Amino acid sequence: MTTPLTINGTDYRIDLPDDVPLLWVLRDEIGLTGTKFGCGVAACGACTVHIDGEAVRSCQVALADVWGPVTTIEGLGTPDALSALQAAWVEHQVAQCGYCQSGQIMQAVDLLARTPSPTDADIDEAMEGNLCRCGTYPRIRAAIHTAAARMKEA
Repeated sequence: MTTPLTINGTDYRIDLPDDVPLLWVLRDEIGLTGTKFGCGVAACGACTVHIDGEAVRSCQVALADVWGPVTTIEGLGTPDALSALQAAWVEHQVAQCGYCQSGQIMQAVDLLARTPSPTDADIDEAMEGNLCRCGTYPRIRAAIHTAAARMKEA
């Protein structure tokens, strides 16, 4: 069965079994490799994308269960400019190995959409399910605060 899907504003018709995880549709079928495979059981957050504006773990969402437009890390910002959060990530040099960073950023975008002025506790709670093996959590928190402040100014 062919499944219609909108990813980063582009419409696709996906001809794969309904039970294929969205993660593999994005990476293998569409070629959007910014979304990473980490654990396969929604425990690490590396595969975080947005469906209809909500942060979800794409390894656990079957193709047939996608309920709205999908946004991946490639869909943030513009070809000419980073989003406020991506720019803050660079400014604070958050990434070390970088593997988890796309999932971290996508989770942080969801947080700032829901809580434009997050406290440290808000950030810690929202980011809790996104693991960073390099331990850059203080820089992640700082980048989120910076992005929140810049988004208020804009």
